Amino acid sequence: MNQEQIIDEITQLKQKRNAVILAHYYQASEIQAIADFVGDSLELSRKASNTNADVIVFCGVHFMAETAKILNPKKTVLLPDEDAGCTLADDCPSDQFENFRKRHPNHFVVSYINCSAEVKAQSDLICTSSNAVDLIKQLPKDKPIIFAPDKNLGKWVQHQSGRELTCWSGSCIVHETFSEEAVLKLKLSNPNAEVIAHPECQSNLLDLSDFIGSTSKLLYYAMSSKSSTFIVLTEPGILYQMRTKMPNKKFIDVPGLDGCSCNECPYMRLNTLEKIVKCLQNMNPQIEIREDLRIRALKPIQNMLEMSK
Repeated sequence: MNQEQIIDEITQLKQKRNAVILAHYYQASEIQAIADFVGDSLELSRKASNTNADVIVFCGVHFMAETAKILNPKKTVLLPDEDAGCTLADDCPSDQFENFRKRHPNHFVVSYINCSAEVKAQSDLICTSSNAVDLIKQLPKDKPIIFAPDKNLGKWVQHQSGRELTCWSGSCIVHETFSEEAVLKLKLSNPNAEVIAHPECQSNLLDLSDFIGSTSKLLYYAMSSKSSTFIVLTEPGILYQMRTKMPNKKFIDVPGLDGCSCNECPYMRLNTLEKIVKCLQNMNPQIEIREDLRIRALKPIQNMLEMSK
């Protein structure tokens, strides 16, 4: 089948299954184009909660589909490629995190949403890159805090909030591969450009940035800024949305450390239109979570939602 036929097949299967397709900003442009909702992981899970769909096809990575299932236990959640993982989640195994917590007793545990259900279940509060600083500021000042799993985000949150954090040493392979030399060269050749960066980037890159924020905040900032050119320090999938919404502005992605354009997330790109067809045909791979684990993982997410009101 050609791409047009594949898209027609997806449309028919969506109607048959009463399904909704969610796509993260880091998905390939052809998937974003056919999705019902495009956004950050938590935003997408909340969107799904407000639909009448019986089936959620989550075009993202495993922890995102898990979060959708935690929030939507009665819906069938499908992940087009079950190997779509995340280095942040994978580098924070639940047993090792439990030992880490035991070495830091009496700490309040704040976990970035980019973690497994098992780690969420060990946490007191879940945060996103968008609300982490605000949530940390709300915590009692005499309470020591563990922040997991992203050390780069943790360092930035610590600086922004003024709170000392004990950070798990995890990182995102995409945001670790950006080249400082490449950013400096791009700034020289585009002197009027603004550098906008995700806080998962290393601090030397954040120091070069004009604006730092979550993927959604980068998008909205570019829409409101008077600048016409942006150097974008995050996974380049977001450039599809930026260019679609702002066709008169220029968006430049940044090469990796070896000088190539290798900053695409290999896990995000495992999902394809063909795999969306297959998962809707076979209703697999499905995300399953034990109910006791789901309930424990849900509590810190609910705490986040309550504190974010």
